Amino acid sequence: MSKAFTPTAAKPGVITANDLREGHNLWMCEDGWSPDPSQATVFEDEAIAELALLKAIGQSNLVVGPYLIEARRGPNGPEPAHFREAFRQRGPSNYFHGIQAEITSDAQKTEAAHV
Repeated sequence: MSKAFTPTAAKPGVITANDLREGHNLWMCEDGWSPDPSQATVFEDEAIAELALLKAIGQSNLVVGPYLIEARRGPNGPEPAHFREAFRQRGPSNYFHGIQAEITSDAQKTEAAHV
């Protein structure tokens, strides 16, 4: 179990890892792994979370680096409670999304207007 975080009813957790082959972020669900964090299984009990984490560690043919993170209950399922995990959830930073996409789009519009 992570020394930094122990799940409780007040501060639940989810298990996350990276896909072994693709490197994408995954979240542990009741029926395996999902790229959708809202599908993640929520853990409120330390012992149950520890057993699930051991199961995740044993799935080294599917995932790498599983660990438990703090989560909040959101309207569409669990949401990350820490900035690092929220950032991770958006995907690799080498993809243009969010502000990166807006800046690129604005620059392309400006360039096209000058042609």
